[in-house]
Amino acid sequence: MVRRWLPRRLSHGEEATLVEHLDELRSRLIISLVVIVPAFLLAFAFHEQIMEWLTGPLPGNKKLVTLGVAEPFTVSVKVSLIAALALALPVVLWQVWSFLAPAVESHAQRIVLVSVLIATVLFACGVVFMYYVALPRALQFLTTYDEELYNIQIRASYYYSFVALLLFGGGLAFLLPIFLLALVRLRVVSSDQLRRNRGIAFIVLLVFAALLPTVDPVSLAFEVVPLVLLYEASIWISVLMERRWQRAWDEEFAEAGSS
Repeated sequence: MVRRWLPRRLSHGEEATLVEHLDELRSRLIISLVVIVPAFLLAFAFHEQIMEWLTGPLPGNKKLVTLGVAEPFTVSVKVSLIAALALALPVVLWQVWSFLAPAVESHAQRIVLVSVLIATVLFACGVVFMYYVALPRALQFLTTYDEELYNIQIRASYYYSFVALLLFGGGLAFLLPIFLLALVRLRVVSSDQLRRNRGIAFIVLLVFAALLPTVDPVSLAFEVVPLVLLYEASIWISVLMERRWQRAWDEEFAEAGSS
């Protein structure tokens, strides 16, 4: 019964009209929204616990303040929406993957699917790293900087936006190895290219970290250093896996030549 309401995923090479593609896209957007709505209601029901968790990295003597009549409610809605998007992320990724899968060959579809599953786990690891390692040190520096000169008060809406972007950015940063390995496995790039373009990659990573809401050197360093280490680890893993994959590619080429 449920399967009848789900959009059918086209097979590789199957032809479809523009209207059919748009209809499938609409169906998958609806599914994503249908999942996000109950996720939002669930998150809003537990928004107090979620907000207490997000304020955990704050130094013990710091409190959040609100400056508007509706700000306590709007902040709760914002936090609940961000939490709902995080909860619904696996379903959203699956819908995006299902829509794009027909454009990818069957053997490559399995590679991308596994990459999506691992990426979900790595994203969670990135969020945990930012929450327990980077965020407390960044907040300690930012909320005590020149505190003898100011009456430092932290506005709740700004704080939760800051924390949400940092956690989300950390999650994206930890996707770097799986993203690079997927490109190597699909033979878009090679480990040698990753090694030779190391300098350009470091500049790109620095720009990515600078785009996050971090204006202090402490939090910027805590974002850049893991990215650099992850990139270096990706190179070495790519070298090892590329040798294994090359043997598989050679076998496939030999079988194709003999047939």
